[in-house]
Amino acid sequence: MADLPLADRHETVLPAMPDDAAQALDRASWLDDAERKAAVEAVVTAHPTLSAGWAELAALGTTPIERYAYARVGYHRGLDALRAHGWGGRGLVRWSQPTNRGFLACLVRLRAAAAEIGEQAEVERISGFLRELDPDWDDINLVP
Repeated sequence: MADLPLADRHETVLPAMPDDAAQALDRASWLDDAERKAAVEAVVTAHPTLSAGWAELAALGTTPIERYAYARVGYHRGLDALRAHGWGGRGLVRWSQPTNRGFLACLVRLRAAAAEIGEQAEVERISGFLRELDPDWDDINLVP
């Protein structure tokens, strides 16, 4: 992938999440952690393919394994969404596109959880994958 000129890389932009899910996640952000987690779980129950919801759950997880599991599910749900929107395993998925951020947040949180459990090979793989997806990637985009 790294040898392909950027101009030859297909860029995938995921669609916006449903309005009700976006509003519910926004409302949840104002709650304390315990209430927030329950509210986000309700969003994910209603929208199980929503990477942004899984990313939020990963951020709210209380153990490394819980964070890893939530992020892993969100990452795979994001891959499914990307494939459904023309991504064939190669190409750009940029943070600058707000609708891509749920998937990328899952990826960053998966990397952080992998580091917590000592999966260094996965940490390195995800770091490379982030740079392939978005050559302008900067970890400041999302602090896990």
